Amino acid sequence: MTTLAPRIPLTGGTAIPAIGVGTWPLNDDEVRAMCLTAFEIGYRLVDTAENYRNEAGVGRAVRESGLAREDVFVTTKFNKTWHGDAVAGVEGNLGRLSLEYADLVLIHWPNPDQDLYIHAWEGLIEARERGLTRAIGTSNFKPEHVQRLIDATGVAPEVNQIQCNPFTDRTAERAFHEKHGIVTESWAPLAAGTGLIGHPAVWEVADAHDVSPAQAVLAWHLQQGLLPIPKSSNRERLAENFAALGLQLTDDEARTLTALKSSDYHLMDSDHFGH
Repeated sequence: MTTLAPRIPLTGGTAIPAIGVGTWPLNDDEVRAMCLTAFEIGYRLVDTAENYRNEAGVGRAVRESGLAREDVFVTTKFNKTWHGDAVAGVEGNLGRLSLEYADLVLIHWPNPDQDLYIHAWEGLIEARERGLTRAIGTSNFKPEHVQRLIDATGVAPEVNQIQCNPFTDRTAERAFHEKHGIVTESWAPLAAGTGLIGHPAVWEVADAHDVSPAQAVLAWHLQQGLLPIPKSSNRERLAENFAALGLQLTDDEARTLTALKSSDYHLMDSDHFGH
């Protein structure tokens, strides 16, 4: 019997798996194959986006998987083109996915230079009311961006997906999220290409449990109450990442990884970057 990830309740009444798979920059064929493999391993959360250009492949995998639609949690995102008409943006997502609804739709970036993200949020609330998506949230929003949404609508995002890993643990953002019942989802959870996975402290923790450095870092995310979405198209690595669910770090080990915080890590500034 396939082991599944526990689910985290969302404020809107649904629940999201505690670990998922990212899909950028895979193309439609690659992402279809990866998702089908991930489903066999036990993953039930897939993260895609309009700008990844692979929603069609994700949708095909969901339909071909043999799994009940309600058992798979599909997250997608729309870009700044749709901040003025979020309902149309979500309808575009669903058209490319060839699915009747998404489980979670996120505003991909706030793009404050446009100053339309409140309008986009109002449209996303409407999309949820129409049944186009079961949950709604944001991606790369700073606390001040989210606060504007709450002040304008009285509705907080159910999820905010942000860049987060031991090099940049986003303490202030996570505290803000917790105050408002927002689940923190981690993109770039392994900080690929930055030296995190090769860091001696990470290896020391991994060796203590006879696991890979990636598993140690993903276990850190899970024990912090974060929801990581690592990306891999390799079956062994997909299985390895998923197995982090069964790993328990000691408090000292978790603190060791948290202490890796680095001012040298490049954090994307959503006041100045977005699409």
